[in-house]
Amino acid sequence: MPLHTPSAEVVDKLVYANRILYDQGVVDGLGHASVRHESDPDVFLLSCNRAPGLVRRQDIVCYGLDGNAVSQTNERPYLERFIHAEIYRARPDVMAVVHSHSPNVIPFASTQTALRPIFHMAGFLGEGSGHFEIRDVAGNSDMLIRSTYLGAALAASLGRHSCVLMRGHGSTVVGASIEQAVYHAIYTETNARLQLAAQGLGEITFLNAEEARLCSEANDGQIPRSWNLWIKRLGAVDLDS
Repeated sequence: MPLHTPSAEVVDKLVYANRILYDQGVVDGLGHASVRHESDPDVFLLSCNRAPGLVRRQDIVCYGLDGNAVSQTNERPYLERFIHAEIYRARPDVMAVVHSHSPNVIPFASTQTALRPIFHMAGFLGEGSGHFEIRDVAGNSDMLIRSTYLGAALAASLGRHSCVLMRGHGSTVVGASIEQAVYHAIYTETNARLQLAAQGLGEITFLNAEEARLCSEANDGQIPRSWNLWIKRLGAVDLDS
């Protein structure tokens, strides 16, 4: 196998991840998902600059942690590939990353209000969410993570959390697998919607730290069931077109 050539299974999972995130309303024409290379921790897989719902096998490119392609491609890359590169650099435990602009998360990012688990499906939010304020490191900007410097600042704001909110932008979530990262992205958006709805009714009783941990452990064992359903919802998919 040539250097940096990923397995067909990992490529297919990443293509499915992009299409699932679109089908579930987490991404639209923008947003992206990546996965760490299974045999080279300093390499990650990410689509070229394409809408997530249209990503194909041939769009998947291998990148180094400097954000430069290490596999053959003539396609334009995502501007914000540094989100992924710097999180992988800072967090050896992270195997997959999803960046999105899902709408119910935006109010939390803009008010510095942490997302906290309002129901058992979001136990991974037990430690709350990180918060990234781009003005602190870039002044006034277009809000995009265009460099290793900004990517490193975002990774620092993520810290040990599963999710970091990005003021005026969206959020980034991580996981120990591509399936878990997709699950986290979907249920970050769901938890945000429920938390917004509940806060208008009165004081919210969130899961406590132990409840969140126990729920997260239980849910991780059930992710394959949801993953298979999400793929089934896509219908007949030609991953090459």
